[in-house]
Amino acid sequence: MAQYAILIFDTPAAGDYTPEQQAASKRHADDLIDSGAMIAAYALQSADTATSLHGDVITDGPFIDSKEVIAGVCIVEAPDLDAALDLARRNPAVQWGRGGVEVRPVAGGIPPLDR
Repeated sequence: MAQYAILIFDTPAAGDYTPEQQAASKRHADDLIDSGAMIAAYALQSADTATSLHGDVITDGPFIDSKEVIAGVCIVEAPDLDAALDLARRNPAVQWGRGGVEVRPVAGGIPPLDR
C-alpha cells in the first residue's frame, strides 16, 4: 500500500481548541489507529516557536508567512489517493472552517528508529 502525508493546517491561533474540538481530533486519530491506516502522527507547537534556515541565515518564525500554518502531520497507508483523501476528509480541521488539510504521496523515507 502507498503512504500519504496529511498536512493539517490551521490559523496561527492554533492551540486554542475547545474541549469539543480536542475530543473530535482524538476520536479521528483513534479511528485511524483502529483502522490500521495511521503510521505516525505529530502535533506541532505553534508557528512562533519555529526557526527557519535560509542558507547561512537563521530567522525566528516559520519559513513562509501565511494566514495558515502547519499544525500537525500524520502519515497514513491507503491503497490509492482517493482512499487517502477519504481519510483526510474526516479530519475535524476540514470541518472547522479555519484550516484544512493537504494530502501528498510519500516519495520515500526510513522506518521509525528504535531508540
